[in-house]
Amino acid sequence: MSCGSQQIRLLWHIQRRAISTSGALRGKRNFRKFQVHNIRGNLQDKNNKAVPRETYGKREPVIEQEGKSVFVPGLVPELVVPDLTGFELKPYVSYRAAEVTQGEFTARDLFDAIYSEKVSKAFEEGIEDEEAHARVLSEHLTKEEAWKRARQTGSDIFPADCQSQKSLKIDF
Repeated sequence: MSCGSQQIRLLWHIQRRAISTSGALRGKRNFRKFQVHNIRGNLQDKNNKAVPRETYGKREPVIEQEGKSVFVPGLVPELVVPDLTGFELKPYVSYRAAEVTQGEFTARDLFDAIYSEKVSKAFEEGIEDEEAHARVLSEHLTKEEAWKRARQTGSDIFPADCQSQKSLKIDF
């Protein structure tokens, strides 16, 4: 019986298939086997370096006709530079120019720019009724009036020291 068990063990080792991956994982790598294009190793990519793969948005001044490239001079980009001889303005701002600083535009500035004149007129006219006062301050404009006001010169400038604010004598 002992002889038979040895034969079974021998057959067991012969028929069994063992795979060991540890040697392959720890060994050296041959990078020529890996097809990593345009990075390393591939001889085809090394030999074809003269052929550009990507133009990065640049257009060549040629047109393909019947398999041939035809050069078109009109497709060559040109820089058009104006002649500035006799031009009076300087192309820069002098360092001697006064520095313009503008503070933060607050809700108080917005009120002074928009409603302060209307409130003072309503006070001078003696309007005390809330509904009448609300009608005076209303901002209901037609589409055309709003379009005209938005495109007026200086509609986006709110000076901090305008005449209407000086006449109100408001303490900030």
